[in-house]
Amino acid sequence: MTAYRQLVATTFEEPAWEERYLSKSAVWSGRPNPQLVAETVDLSPGRALDVGSGEGADAVWLAQRGWQVTAVDISTTALGRAAEHAEAAGVGHRIEFLHADLRDKPPAEESYDQVTAHYMHLPPTQRRELFAHLAAAVAPGGVLLIVGHHPMDLWTSSHRMHMPDMMYTAEDIAAELNPTHWDVQTTATRPRPGSHDAVHHDAVLLARRR
Repeated sequence: MTAYRQLVATTFEEPAWEERYLSKSAVWSGRPNPQLVAETVDLSPGRALDVGSGEGADAVWLAQRGWQVTAVDISTTALGRAAEHAEAAGVGHRIEFLHADLRDKPPAEESYDQVTAHYMHLPPTQRRELFAHLAAAVAPGGVLLIVGHHPMDLWTSSHRMHMPDMMYTAEDIAAELNPTHWDVQTTATRPRPGSHDAVHHDAVLLARRR
């Protein structure tokens, strides 16, 4: 097996994520993702599915705004930290923390008023299958928000050359939604400050299910 294939085969599995979270007391900033705030701050609350919820910043932000959140992650360490964050913020009762790999156990169809996934970068076939499951989980009238690292960063100082075939644009994801069932409301490429003065670019898709 080549080094690249070995990287692909292990990077997205539970042991790798556990190792990453155990390597630091906090992997993420503790603040909600900016595109979640930009795209959903004015939505009426309902049931939300936060996919790859990590240490819980997005789930807590949603719960503070009245959402009933199911926060799903592959890492038990991340979920434990997220639960502590939620309790400290006083919204633990509004969040269900679920240890699951949605590639193997897809969410129930038409069950959520918002489904959000940030930076879910998988091999193309796995990504398409997972995103199809996430779209199916959105209830009529609900929204799907997918945010990823834009491939334009492959040629910038962001240095995202490690897995270029796993990058995508908002237009790539929009093209996979059935226009009979979806109104695509946002396909955008937005800059986001990174570390050491780097500028990253987010691919942002927001679509509402009819």
